[in-house]
Amino acid sequence: MADPAHTHAPEETAEDALSPGFVRSVVDAVDRADAAQARELVLPLRPADLAELFELLRNDEREVLVGMLGSDLNPEVLSELDESVRDHVIELLDPKDIAAALTEMDSDDAVYLLEDMDEAEQRLILDQLPASERAALEQSLDYPDYSAGRLMQRELVAVPPYWDIGQTIDYLREAKELPDEFYEIFVVDAAYKPRGTVPLSRLMRTKRPVKISDIMETEQTLIPVEMDQEEVALQFSKYDLISAAVVDEAGRLVGVITVDDIVEVISEEAAEDIRLLAGVGEEAISDSVFQTSRSRVPWLLVNLVTAVIAASVIALFDGTIEQMVALAVLMPIVASMGGNAGTQTMTVTVRALATRDLVPFNASRTILREFWVGTVNGCFFALLLGVLVALIFDNEWLGVVFASAMMINLVVAGLTGILVPLGLDKVGADPAVSSAVFVTTMTDVVGFFSFLGLAALVLFY
Repeated sequence: MADPAHTHAPEETAEDALSPGFVRSVVDAVDRADAAQARELVLPLRPADLAELFELLRNDEREVLVGMLGSDLNPEVLSELDESVRDHVIELLDPKDIAAALTEMDSDDAVYLLEDMDEAEQRLILDQLPASERAALEQSLDYPDYSAGRLMQRELVAVPPYWDIGQTIDYLREAKELPDEFYEIFVVDAAYKPRGTVPLSRLMRTKRPVKISDIMETEQTLIPVEMDQEEVALQFSKYDLISAAVVDEAGRLVGVITVDDIVEVISEEAAEDIRLLAGVGEEAISDSVFQTSRSRVPWLLVNLVTAVIAASVIALFDGTIEQMVALAVLMPIVASMGGNAGTQTMTVTVRALATRDLVPFNASRTILREFWVGTVNGCFFALLLGVLVALIFDNEWLGVVFASAMMINLVVAGLTGILVPLGLDKVGADPAVSSAVFVTTMTDVVGFFSFLGLAALVLFY
């Protein structure tokens, strides 16, 4: 029989913590105004799990739960929340509580919390911080949005190259303003310019009398403070970085970016590209009906315009369609196949541009590849569907027209899918935002025009 002292319950996973039954228990406690039960359920949660719980609740439920937690609400939760939910929670908190939370956060999390507030709210909270912390946050907020300066953490470990290992270890033990977690030590000169790095593992394995300069790595990736966060993520991915020094215009060390922040950036950038391709901008699942509707309407209006353009092409051949009803049945197939093929190419191209896999050097080769992909796929579907159409409608010339239009549209779709994003990127526009509209419009117009135009020429003249 097992000793009870050595028997442990299975460790609870994140999935268990936010199971439907658990969430329902929290909601029931909130509905009953049972603060004790709600606190007992919620307070043991890790910040990320509590943030996810807040996002699952309705606004009124969230308000009650925040009130129940009061000052016991973990400040780290705020930096884990989606923007719209975070703004709602912040509205429920006293500015003094927010200021107190900022003092407990790493500087990068504090900046994340402040950056989307309006200037008056920022000022109200910043004025309640100690002068040194306030100045540091104000400087970070002066950097461009989505830049390394906004992403970086100011808390870091920097030592001169002439220190020995013993001095450095003693400094790490005694200094009070060091970050809670770090992966490497930065070596700086008298002007506070980075000269190298020392991984913690190497530091701890080296004897005390050895100089830092003897074990430091001089090759390092320095991140300019105004570099876009997407470019920063590419640097981390390319060089397999755990952390990297951030330097100002004079080359002085001002902060550090760590891989946990980059994981979030990569996730955010990928999600943003997906949303933009669908024309939903920065929409989140927690947004209200009005916010969601407002973000979707502009692109639906753009789509309406493109649909009218495609419909006007069909109107040019109304007489042709009246003579053969089969044309009305078949023409959506040509347009739909072209649209799907174009979307496939466009999606791959937009992502390749974002990751710098597609650059001017290999652009022409990639365009040629997409031409041949469109040609091969066009031949396959033209043969397959052309024969089926001829057999089903007992009209071989209709099969030839359908096959020819399918061939034309799939080649055009492949070329449009790559040329449109490349062109938008060339003129400085975000290919993820506008590519889908242009690609689908082109494939619809070409698909309808080629099919109905060839039908008019071949079948009725």
